[in-house]
Amino acid sequence: MRSTRTASLTLATALAALLATVPFPAGAAPLGALPAVTPRAETAALHDDAAGGKADADDPAIWRNAADPGRSLVIATAKQGGLRVYDLDAREVQSLPAPAAPGSGHAPGRFNNVDLVHGLRLSSGRADLAVTSDRGNDRLRFYRIDRDRAGGPLTDVTDPAAPPVFSASQQEIDEQRTAYGLATWTDPATGRSYALVSRRERTTLALLELVPGPGGTVGYRKVRTLGLPASFRLPNGRSWSPCAEPGELPQVEGMVVDPANGTLYAGQEDVGIWRLRADLTGKPELVDKVREYGIPATYDEATDKCVAGADPGYGGRRLTADVEGLTLVTESGGDGYLLASSQGDSTFAAYDREISDGNEYEGGFRVTAASPALDGSEECDGAAALAAPLGARYPKGLLVVQDGHDSPEDAERPSTGFKFVDLRDVLDAVDD
Repeated sequence: MRSTRTASLTLATALAALLATVPFPAGAAPLGALPAVTPRAETAALHDDAAGGKADADDPAIWRNAADPGRSLVIATAKQGGLRVYDLDAREVQSLPAPAAPGSGHAPGRFNNVDLVHGLRLSSGRADLAVTSDRGNDRLRFYRIDRDRAGGPLTDVTDPAAPPVFSASQQEIDEQRTAYGLATWTDPATGRSYALVSRRERTTLALLELVPGPGGTVGYRKVRTLGLPASFRLPNGRSWSPCAEPGELPQVEGMVVDPANGTLYAGQEDVGIWRLRADLTGKPELVDKVREYGIPATYDEATDKCVAGADPGYGGRRLTADVEGLTLVTESGGDGYLLASSQGDSTFAAYDREISDGNEYEGGFRVTAASPALDGSEECDGAAALAAPLGARYPKGLLVVQDGHDSPEDAERPSTGFKFVDLRDVLDAVDD
């Protein structure tokens, strides 16, 4: 999440500046020493203003066309601007609007995160689906993927009877503590597919089973919920909570499930990365913390900023809040990486995918400009990786990352987009 969490990002920016002036502990590389990778392509800029349809790039997913990998697709959310679909050259092939507001004074649709489900059994047959969290309406929406369908590859197949995920009324929906982060998971033991959904400004996660509806539509039912901590006991015995506006709790957005073992990784933006079972049973474990973890801070309503105190030294060294997009690079034999966007310092951290190795940190990288016309990624929100051949351009796979400040663009307009990075370059950077 970008500009809407001013207090958090202000604290993160201040800490990043401080880190640049102090020596690093043994074994820790300064931020500037991280290797750089450059994008191969970028999408056209989206603009979060009236002229741009309130479109704001957020989260991508990569759909592989098994019959013709070079004709695979990237499906991405644009918040109030709905969904965008791109080919592997980052050219737009389809744009789908978010639903209109249900009535005067109510919030319009706002697509936050997106993920994929493969081969879900519908009443009309099996299908690959794009699933998105509609934060504006507190619902999930489903789009069937048919690569060569006339009119575009995506078709809305959401069951009209799909209920709100968290809210009990339209009044609660309008308060916008609604469906936010999203990850999908298919249980290999049962073949059932699920969505894990987080709640905006709350610590709640919900497990939803995806169910076929009439006429080839898709709905869901809630299985259970789990609440992550909102406050933490520090080694000095004090209790600490991340600084935020009054009433806000430390939310989760970036999430991903390892299909091999049903492990969910969830990024609590101002806290760190949690590891837990995708069925939301058992005890969550904190894999890594943001640098700001444990720093006392007070919210100043007059300035909309957090005023930080002394750093007690309990935070991590790899992530600067917010921790955002999480994605997996899955390789054979359980190898691979968990990649995390460290939004506060515009870097990415890579962790070993194997739980037996404690998801240890393996390295990091930046996505930097390839040319004056093709910039890198700043304040990245969502990210998606796919370690599979995608035609001649991406023979080892693809990483797509959101760019929170697309340039060069009109400085007077908010500009965001997505960068396409050869996964081979990412792996070389992490392995060095």
